[in-house]
Amino acid sequence: MKKIPLGGLSAESFLLEYWQKKPLLIRQAFPDLNAPIAADELAGLACEEGVESRLIIHDQNASTWDIQHGPFDDETFSSLPESHWTLLVQAVDHWVPQAADFIRQFDFIPNWRIDDLMISYANDGGGVGPHYDNYDVFLIQAEGQRRWEVGGIFDQDSPRQPDVPVMLLEQWQSGEPSWILEPGDMLYLPPQVGHNGVAIGDGCMTYSVGFRAPSFAELLTGFSDTISDQLSSEERYADPDLVLQNNPGEITPQALDKIKSIIQQCYEKPELIDSWFGKLVTESKYSNDHAPTGLQCSIDDLIKHKAEGGIVVRSEGSRFAFIKDSELTRLFVDGEVFECGVETSLLAEALCARAEFDLNNLQNVFAGFELISLLIEQGSLYPDFSK
Repeated sequence: MKKIPLGGLSAESFLLEYWQKKPLLIRQAFPDLNAPIAADELAGLACEEGVESRLIIHDQNASTWDIQHGPFDDETFSSLPESHWTLLVQAVDHWVPQAADFIRQFDFIPNWRIDDLMISYANDGGGVGPHYDNYDVFLIQAEGQRRWEVGGIFDQDSPRQPDVPVMLLEQWQSGEPSWILEPGDMLYLPPQVGHNGVAIGDGCMTYSVGFRAPSFAELLTGFSDTISDQLSSEERYADPDLVLQNNPGEITPQALDKIKSIIQQCYEKPELIDSWFGKLVTESKYSNDHAPTGLQCSIDDLIKHKAEGGIVVRSEGSRFAFIKDSELTRLFVDGEVFECGVETSLLAEALCARAEFDLNNLQNVFAGFELISLLIEQGSLYPDFSK
């Protein structure tokens, strides 16, 4: 059985008792944690174009906060103060294969819910201030120590500190329950739970596994746009049963019923919802993540690769999910959909279940090779020649 980083707690118990319900501290969730990236490598990543990174500096004397966005350079890091600063690098799993391997340990949560692995590095006193997130998060201490204070439930109406570039809670009590996390410890926090993490000493590195939680507004706007694209300009409001009204200014109950019926008919399209949602939750975090590679991988190439080891690997940051019904399996990969019949449905499920796939396990070789070839060309898979 695959080991999960929940101490002695089963995944079923965690989901039932804690997930989106209450915080959980697990000492030594990762007793043998091997950091996928060193501090200097993280700083180097923050200097790269296309990598989302931030520096947050807290001046205690002036009670001010400063936020800077990358990419950075050596001069930026050499001019940092001795304490109270934090470097945050988003989506490290998109750039570092070992980080992608690390985040897969959380696959007791559906893949499409996982967002990314953010890594922070802080010197003594560094942190981002008291805040809350609108999504679940696992906070893993990788190096050094960090004190976490955990408060109550907050929302958009909670007072914020004025005149600061980061969204900090104003009414924060430093006496809230707190824990000092050592390397290997992990803290789980549900959405909207206030928290404040402060580095104790230098060399504090913390991993943050965050989750996708689309807002209702995002869902409704996205699906409405999809519906609009499907409709013809010829489809319009009609009232052949119109009768004379006593007052021409009245919007009658009959007219409102027609409007409600139009909206209901548009939204009651299960297949359209399925397809739209599958594409939505597998879209890449960054628009240029998985542009077509131009790498041509023919069936002959895959047959040769199969004989030499035959491993294909999911690209770092690539998103795979599937929806299964009685007739076919729809495979969603990085915002694209592939309809898979009986020949490739098991392959689609296997590609979603694990990061690597052995071509020797293909049941229908040629149909499977065709799908894999398309995914390689799309940049979502690549052949691994090292195994």
